[in-house]
Amino acid sequence: MSDLNNLATQFVQYYYSVFQSDRNNLKPLYRDDSMLTFEGAPFKGVNDIIGKLTSLPFQQVAHRIATLDAQPSINNGIIVMVTGELLIDQETNATRFSQAFQLIPEGSTYWVLNDVFRLNYG
Repeated sequence: MSDLNNLATQFVQYYYSVFQSDRNNLKPLYRDDSMLTFEGAPFKGVNDIIGKLTSLPFQQVAHRIATLDAQPSINNGIIVMVTGELLIDQETNATRFSQAFQLIPEGSTYWVLNDVFRLNYG
């Protein structure tokens, strides 16, 4: 299980680093079969997903990860659940978020089949 947690941690650190620097560069992580649900709105396929992510109305974002859980999935995939806080642009008050990924192996790497993102208010 430690290998699974290490893979999940590496993926999440990479994903949020790329998200922060240039969301267009997340494109290789998605496929035409990929699905993103962002705040309840569905987006299918790499172009729609990247279109949504690049249209988000902020310039800078920092993800502070509070928890990360990983489980093995079908066909050697990985389910990853992340909770944490976002610092957006110049705001000083963080917003809580949760995000789940289903990662599918492809050679020596993984791609995102499912991505579910929610802000947590309250």
